Amino acid sequence: MSTARRTLSFGDEAGIAARFPEQFRPNWIKRAKLIGGLTLAAAIFVFGLIRLEIPFDRLFSGIGRLIEFLGLMLPPDPGSWQLAQVYLHAMGETLAIAFLGTLGGALLAFPVSFLAARNVLRIRPLQLLTRRLLDAVRGIDTLIWALIWVGVVGLGPFAGILAVMCSDFGNFGKLFSEAFEAADEKPSEGVKATGGSHVHGVRFGMLPQVVPILASQVLYFFESNTRSATIIGIVGAGGIGLQLAEQIRVLEWQKVSFLILMILVTVAAIDWISSKLRFAIIGRKAVG
Repeated sequence: MSTARRTLSFGDEAGIAARFPEQFRPNWIKRAKLIGGLTLAAAIFVFGLIRLEIPFDRLFSGIGRLIEFLGLMLPPDPGSWQLAQVYLHAMGETLAIAFLGTLGGALLAFPVSFLAARNVLRIRPLQLLTRRLLDAVRGIDTLIWALIWVGVVGLGPFAGILAVMCSDFGNFGKLFSEAFEAADEKPSEGVKATGGSHVHGVRFGMLPQVVPILASQVLYFFESNTRSATIIGIVGAGGIGLQLAEQIRVLEWQKVSFLILMILVTVAAIDWISSKLRFAIIGRKAVG
């Protein structure tokens, strides 16, 4: 034992290298692949900059104008208490859009995710069809969904809720089905061994494992959708984004900075609350 410890001591590099030559021999193939990959990525990046004719001269010349804008935005000022109340109401609309859209998307995606999971649904063609449907819905950005629903139901927060719901339906369907597929099969097999059916195995063996994960994902998307709801408001889907776009249009930069500050504070608060809830859910899962 003492001899082995002397041989493997950190001060005896030559002895360690002699005992484990494979670990100390340089792998030139891996190094060549790494260098080749980095070189290829850099070449593609440079080619993209040249091909798209990125105007760096305008970027550097516009820094002074950006500083000028920042000067015009200070100090943040809503203009009046009446306008501040309007902005607070719009911020509440944004939170409602994010919450209802996230919840609606999760509720719609939950049953569909069973059809997309390979270890839940044994009918392969239906499972593949469901996955392609989720891919198609997920492939359309939330902003595009907002433009579509604004044209269908008109301006306002209802269009924003539908946009977030459609986008999250595709995302949740994929994430939920992957959570089912990653679940441990042993509890389900134990349920079946006691006489339970496949449905009983999913209900009592699989769901208790994945529900905390699904809840954590929903909380994270609510936090993310609070930011997305701000963006879709700019195209007429209601909320604080609509007010922000209007103030930018009339060059009221102090009001713009007040709205941006309000958005940042709200997103930070939602981030903090949802993080606490996610860790609490994960903690309970670990204890259980």
